[in-house]
Amino acid sequence: MAEPTPRRNDPRLRPAPLLFEPAQVADDPERFFDLESMDDPRALLARATELTHAFRAATDRAVEFQAIAAAQLADPRRFDRLTPADIAARAEWTEDYAKKMVEFGRDLLRGAEGPGHADPV
Repeated sequence: MAEPTPRRNDPRLRPAPLLFEPAQVADDPERFFDLESMDDPRALLARATELTHAFRAATDRAVEFQAIAAAQLADPRRFDRLTPADIAARAEWTEDYAKKMVEFGRDLLRGAEGPGHADPV
């Protein structure tokens, strides 16, 4: 798993809409957002690129929320706080990665409280 990198000054990309497939189509492992049925390679490249950007943006957001949750769980003011080892076990990370995520989450939380905070949405 790659380490999170803060990008506070970078503009947030709006991901392309992820269109959900009907249940019967989702059960077919050969189907993926109907890309396999596209005949025009230009259209295929464009839609696959949109999906790639959407998944990357979703991954970045999910990692930020993981970091925030890790920081909140490790908060020394909590009576039920967790150690980095406990957080690592829950998230299936190494303990060193959990420590980095806690720090990243704390940075994100400090940024959310400070002046000039840009709404992540």
